[in-house]
Amino acid sequence: MSIRTSIGHSLAKGLGIKLNYRNEVGSTPVTRGESTYSIDTADTYVEKEPTATEWLESITPSRRDTWSYLKSLFPFIHWLPFYNVQWLYGDLVAGITIGAVVVPQGMAYAKLAELPVQFGLYSSFMGVLIYWFFATSKDITIGPVAVMSTITGNVVLHVQAVRPDIPGHVVASALAIVAGAIVCFLGLARLGWLVDFISLASISAFMTGAALNIGVGQVPTMMGITGFSTRAPTYQVVINTLKNLRHTKLDAAMGLTALTMLYLIRSTFNYLARRQPQRKKVWFFCNTLRTVFVLLLYTLISFLVTRHIPKTSKTPKTPFTILGYVPRGFQDAGVPVINKDIISLFASQLPSTVIVLLIEHISIAKSFGRINNYTINPSQEMIAIGVANLLGPFLGAYPSTGSFSRTAIKAKAGVRTPFGGLITAVVVLIAIYGLPAVFYYIPSASLSAVIIHAVGDLITPPNTVYQFWRISPLEVVVFFAGVLVTVFTSIDNGIYTTVCMSLALFLFRAFKAQGRFLGRLAVHSVVGDHVIDGGKEGTEPKPSNDPDKSKRNIFLPIDHEDGSNPNLQVKHPYPGIFMYRFSEGYNYPNAGHYLDYMVQEVMRTCKRTNPVSFPRLGDRPWNDPGSSRKEAVVGVDNRPTLKAIILDFSSVNNVDVTSVQNLIDVRNQLDRYTAPERVQWHLACINNRWTKRALVAAGFGYPTPDDDGTGFRRWKPIFSVSEIGGADSAAAAAEDELRRMQSKSQPQRDLESAHPEIDSIQGSSEHSLDKQLNASGAYANTGVADTRVAVVQGLNRPFFHIDLTSALQSAIASSELHDLSLRAKSKDIPSGTDKRSE
Repeated sequence: MSIRTSIGHSLAKGLGIKLNYRNEVGSTPVTRGESTYSIDTADTYVEKEPTATEWLESITPSRRDTWSYLKSLFPFIHWLPFYNVQWLYGDLVAGITIGAVVVPQGMAYAKLAELPVQFGLYSSFMGVLIYWFFATSKDITIGPVAVMSTITGNVVLHVQAVRPDIPGHVVASALAIVAGAIVCFLGLARLGWLVDFISLASISAFMTGAALNIGVGQVPTMMGITGFSTRAPTYQVVINTLKNLRHTKLDAAMGLTALTMLYLIRSTFNYLARRQPQRKKVWFFCNTLRTVFVLLLYTLISFLVTRHIPKTSKTPKTPFTILGYVPRGFQDAGVPVINKDIISLFASQLPSTVIVLLIEHISIAKSFGRINNYTINPSQEMIAIGVANLLGPFLGAYPSTGSFSRTAIKAKAGVRTPFGGLITAVVVLIAIYGLPAVFYYIPSASLSAVIIHAVGDLITPPNTVYQFWRISPLEVVVFFAGVLVTVFTSIDNGIYTTVCMSLALFLFRAFKAQGRFLGRLAVHSVVGDHVIDGGKEGTEPKPSNDPDKSKRNIFLPIDHEDGSNPNLQVKHPYPGIFMYRFSEGYNYPNAGHYLDYMVQEVMRTCKRTNPVSFPRLGDRPWNDPGSSRKEAVVGVDNRPTLKAIILDFSSVNNVDVTSVQNLIDVRNQLDRYTAPERVQWHLACINNRWTKRALVAAGFGYPTPDDDGTGFRRWKPIFSVSEIGGADSAAAAAEDELRRMQSKSQPQRDLESAHPEIDSIQGSSEHSLDKQLNASGAYANTGVADTRVAVVQGLNRPFFHIDLTSALQSAIASSELHDLSLRAKSKDIPSGTDKRSE
């Protein structure tokens, strides 16, 4: 016999657990959930507590963990050795397509960043060139985006207002390095889970408000209107634009028609794709390149109009504004200038910069990962963003992150691996060296039209907001608050508002989590006119005409807050026994709220065990003065006394000192309420060993002894046991044998109807089946006595239960045993007499 088995047998003996032969004459037959089983076939188990050393070992990285971490920093080594021609074809098509899109978008977004257009090309090149080394997403395209460019432009203007001598690109490069270093550190520390604190409603509000801010800010440029700041709050830009409509210039012709054409082309190709599904791919690529078509068309028009005007490195005097001189190659490459003075000028805007870098990229990557059936690593994506922004400024790049529109195009274009980013880099490189002469004639109004068209896709549509309302109305309030704050103040304030409101909503739900009292309800599974027979494990359920075969217990909230049928009478499972479920964890913020409600309901439902525990009126506490004399004469209090409380820990992962101390205080409070008796605490569905350790340290998990040390005498140990062998075990063969015997003879009288007290504890057909197995001798016929069984949970923690059913069995059995003991004392009946014989 092993040491653990010896310890278990000794502990079982001390707890009063009977260990006998299963088929021994006169022995109690084995039933599911009970602790009586054969000492020869039983496998005892004593649960060990976790230790601090064990925890330190679990978090200390091993040599293998270190090597896995280093390999995870370069995900391309896992897929690059398997690269093939088919993957190359998909990456070529997608890479060239994105290259054609990112070139005009990059130049347009550079204008948002208050930088010359070439810096948008530099950022586009470095983003796609570096990302594929560290990428865990094949669809993401890193580069200039509208929101990040707008924030960069705000930072540049803010710094130049204080220090006009610092060039804008120097500020942008310093911002990229500092923000990239922060994000890279978060990724290396594997803190990608921090992004999960930002809800979808917050992200949608931020994107919608930013899109409105950017789109409205580009309208004056598209119309050729000047004389006021387009960086002012959105509502002010709208007012100023309307006031200055009379100053509209010829730029409006180049901008409004370009915007109209962009939307017209998209609608046309979408219509053709629906009408001609066989050519859907062709129309998709044509639709994707609409920005290129429109810019080429208006560049040609601009060239024809202004070709007679001499070229100059300064702003040319033309009928409408054009980009002008764009240097060829990486003219601004070099070591970025970064020092304490520059950092101090934009330090206050670093949080919003980092948040935008993260939430836009990670949310897009997660979304397309789910769509295309792969999983991203948020921490690794942070490293990719960080490295791209750390290295990009050496070639003149400014802060960049993942782009929603280009990512969507890349996914639809059929990209196969992150290597498609390298193809895009080649296209951008060709544009940087080969197309600056063409860029000279691009109308600024047409670029503004491109920006307005691009950010229009970022606005959350009304049907999505309505879906938010159906799912969580409170988050719709967060959404509109973020949008309104962005419109009336700035993008930065909108970001902070939505993040803070989402965090406040989360904390409110955690602090005010509402526990539920559960009641027991017997149910049957019915399909059509047939009751479903559960059948043997591993087989499909079959229709049956016997309702008892499908009878089982479920536990529902008594107040029907789960949406169950309110016509069902769900009551507490047993007089004086309460089942209480924690709904959203159990920690120090919500422990008091949980337990205050529980104690209030328990004291309302149960009477004091000893109504004369206060001999004199003055002994009663001020907050429990008792009933008036008139109320006391009315009648006897028929409420039950409190016997046991069952706590459902299925939603609890960890506990802390405060929450456990609250449990101790409530236990002491209820023990005083039930004095001289003690309340038994049964805890079910505990998912964490450290939670068990904390509860054991507080005195939970085993019976509470009475003051005279006799508390264990009225306790009946009940454990959940399982046969080792599963569906192929001897017990399964015994069940099959019994069913074959029943099919050849008339159905026997239902055992549960003859002994209703059985259902008061188990309430399941499985209990009746075990009784029939023992009565029929099926166990003996199949040699089931040789089958080993084992307790599911440790014998040293008898009040920790695997599920609510076993917890309820134990509570009811102990309560009935205690009541029987009290009646035996009052009638001078030996306490060991069985209840039925009484």
